[in-house]
Amino acid sequence: MTEATAAATPDQDTRGTPAPEKAAPISATGASRLLSLDFTRGIAVMGILAANIVAFGQPMIAYMWPEGFLTPHDATSDWMWVAQFVLIDGKMRGLFTLLFGAGMYLFLEKAWARKQGRWLQARRLFWLLAFGMIHFFFIWRGDILTLYATCGFICLLFVKWGPRTQLGVGVFFYLVGAAIYSALAGFFYWVMELGGAQVMAEAGMQSGGPSTPAEVRESFGVMKTQGLDIAQVDTSLIQSGDYSGWVHYNLTEHWAEPLTGFLFFGLETIPLILIGMALYRLGLFDGRLNAKKQAIWGTIGVAVGLAGSLAIGLWTLERGLSFHSTFLSFVGTSAFVRLPFVIGLAALLALWGPKATGWLGSRISAAGRMAFSNYLGTSILMLFVFHGFALGLYGELTRPQLYIVMLAAWAIMLAWSKAWLSVYRFGPLEWLWRCLTYGKLFPIRRTREAG
Repeated sequence: MTEATAAATPDQDTRGTPAPEKAAPISATGASRLLSLDFTRGIAVMGILAANIVAFGQPMIAYMWPEGFLTPHDATSDWMWVAQFVLIDGKMRGLFTLLFGAGMYLFLEKAWARKQGRWLQARRLFWLLAFGMIHFFFIWRGDILTLYATCGFICLLFVKWGPRTQLGVGVFFYLVGAAIYSALAGFFYWVMELGGAQVMAEAGMQSGGPSTPAEVRESFGVMKTQGLDIAQVDTSLIQSGDYSGWVHYNLTEHWAEPLTGFLFFGLETIPLILIGMALYRLGLFDGRLNAKKQAIWGTIGVAVGLAGSLAIGLWTLERGLSFHSTFLSFVGTSAFVRLPFVIGLAALLALWGPKATGWLGSRISAAGRMAFSNYLGTSILMLFVFHGFALGLYGELTRPQLYIVMLAAWAIMLAWSKAWLSVYRFGPLEWLWRCLTYGKLFPIRRTREAG
């Protein structure tokens, strides 16, 4: 699964309180929004496109493994792979998930203040799940909304834990998940590339299993084989412009994936949601923490994450960016250094957000206020850029050319978000989601009173 959704932008106002039983009514004018959350979401929704652009324009398997590209992947592109791995991959998903947790708790504070409860958040998650299913089957299979919705339902059970309990449990189980992912990916790497196939073949001769290294590799290579088979089908359907055939293929061959993704990614997503709730409640986003200490620890976290990711990326490059070395790096070892980076980046962006009021900063914040619309809107835009019934660029662009498409989409995102919000109170999908959650129509156009 690739990177994912914008942290489920909540309602128009975003001021938190220390505990649900003390929550007070909140103005709906937007004057009390946490600028740090808006700005952080804006950075994240732009970064998520940088992560996903490869999987939009090339087979899904190419997101992780450069040999999956249908165009040449030269030495320059290999170094771009390293740069993306160090700066973007996994980190934007982690940042989004952290923000999703913060947004969940913020929404619950407002629900409690209005004498409503977790059922309203559950209803909100149900509609997020519906959006995710539509996104997955009809727009792009890289969806993560369904994962956030299913994991969000689970996290609702723990929202009344204390923030330090949420933080401790989240960090513990995140590390447990990272260890499990690393062990599994490391085992596959050992078998396929470090001589483990020979050891297992010798054991198989005695137990009746595969008796040659080639047979062992074939049995353990199913993940790569299936990925290439899926890439072949996707390429044929997308390049031909057979949109109905592609949707039918999604519905019949990938029907279970939206709801089973949490079995693989849940050990990352659920802990990060809990960590996001905890950090929001502890004051990371609203200035209650000491700014100097927050800046120091944020910088340390980012530095540790970057240094660790660079070491892992260079190790993978030395091994020729092979399938199982990239799999180990993406799914396994990088998870350990990703956590300090994600928390550190969130801490720094929370400090910068309120100060980002210039031309660019205000547009990034506007993109963050419309993060849900921008996430799904980007997928729709890429549908027309890459599918054969429109521009038909799927499988035609190199990695550098894909980044040019990304920059163009960033420009569109920054231009339309602020223009839209100058007239309307919510992004279009934020408004629709709000109406569905509450079961009534809200005014969307700005008035002098609404601001």
